[in-house]
Amino acid sequence: MPCSACGARSIAFTVPADLRAHAPGEGAAATICSRCLRTHPADEGAADPEFDAILPAFPSGEAGAALALALGLLDSLALRRDAIDDCCSYAERAGADVLLTLDRLVDAEGVEPHVNLSRRRHQLVELLR
Repeated sequence: MPCSACGARSIAFTVPADLRAHAPGEGAAATICSRCLRTHPADEGAADPEFDAILPAFPSGEAGAALALALGLLDSLALRRDAIDDCCSYAERAGADVLLTLDRLVDAEGVEPHVNLSRRRHQLVELLR
């Protein structure tokens, strides 16, 4: 399924139950664009999403799903601060290194985020303290 914003490949994933309030459409499934990193609601998610299509070092499983949700929320850090914190904390508890992944996404070829990840990373460091 292509991204409605940029046309690139989107990856469907299942949203962890604890994070559904932060998912697009508050559903049980969502997609993340492999290029712009926007998230969109989905009818169903993959049990084993191919997050490595975004970045080989992108976290897998629930950690990847939580990080994908956080990336989709970064366009409005001020308004979604609590949701971003919940998603990043969940990703870290599931084994992801959120800040390292953001660093790698900044330098990743073919990734053109809908937000300035370098700037957001600095803000996330303050948020996640």
